Amino acid sequence: MKFYKRNQTKKINVGNVTIGGGSPIAVQSMTNTDTRDWKTTVKQIKQLEEVGCEIVRVSLATIEAAENVSKIKKHIKIPLVADIHFDHKIAIEAVKQGIDKLRINPGNIGSKENVESVVKEAKNACIPIRIGVNAGSLKIVHNFVYNVSKAEALTNAAMEHVQILENLNFEDIVVSLKASNIDTSVQAYKLFASKRNYPLHLGITEAGSLFNGTVKSCAGLGIMLNDGIGDTLRVSLTASPIEEVKVAYSLLQAMHLRSTGLEIISCPTCARCKVDLINIVCEFEKKAALIQDLKKVKKPIKVALMGCVVNGPGEAEDADFGIAGGNDEGILFKNGQIIGKVKPDKWVSKLIAMLKTCLS
Repeated sequence: MKFYKRNQTKKINVGNVTIGGGSPIAVQSMTNTDTRDWKTTVKQIKQLEEVGCEIVRVSLATIEAAENVSKIKKHIKIPLVADIHFDHKIAIEAVKQGIDKLRINPGNIGSKENVESVVKEAKNACIPIRIGVNAGSLKIVHNFVYNVSKAEALTNAAMEHVQILENLNFEDIVVSLKASNIDTSVQAYKLFASKRNYPLHLGITEAGSLFNGTVKSCAGLGIMLNDGIGDTLRVSLTASPIEEVKVAYSLLQAMHLRSTGLEIISCPTCARCKVDLINIVCEFEKKAALIQDLKKVKKPIKVALMGCVVNGPGEAEDADFGIAGGNDEGILFKNGQIIGKVKPDKWVSKLIAMLKTCLS
């Protein structure tokens, strides 16, 4: 799927998922449940698995939550990451419970000694650590000490903690340098990528609501992905984590980095459109999403749903199959050839049937 060169980074194993070293960019999300309620947390993780989430993170705010890690892992299929703040003892308990990866914010985990104790446990358990540096929690002293931009301060903070881990002979490291500002994030990731080859976890943090956050995340992540930067990512939205996964896959497919199995070409409609194309496309997307075998397709099947005869025939001809609308009918194409006509109320059922035929 890729059409441009990606940065060569160190390969890291997170449970049964490999990130870095040219592996497919892994899609992550994070639960928004109280991890002390492990059954509800498992339920949400299973929903994330269904939409293709490959790595999931849970927040561990207490020792009680950390003690649930082993229970959660018994009921899920994807690797589990522990998000730790303030208390290094929680990180140590998570390791004992079988966590697949630790995410630590070096700015608030405590002393150097605390970090060292966590690293020792992770090393013994052979699990990686993500150094997560966020602009929002970055110690303001960095800006004064280094007299640099926030992007440089983020990079300097990450490098400091990478050095701590390297001094302890620990190199199973993943790094994130997130900010809510796109330019700060992009510049920080680029700067770090020029200094070390550890795999990078991409994200525009606190991006916002489903609509605005999607736009902002795709703008920022798209710049970095286009430059070959990034080995795994999370789209951070003030919305259901399921939506985060859907947006991530749509972005990666649009950039030819991953395939969801289906590419829909549809026009924005205008006065020439004589069918209810907006609702037709929405209905087709919903029904196509229920076809499980689509996830196994490496090259996406291209389906065109066009509203009129201006661009419709051209786009439909270029697709694997599709329909170009007319007056209360649609011209059906397959591999560039006209094969019939379809009434608007039959468009979805016809295209779904053809889609399933492609998979059989």
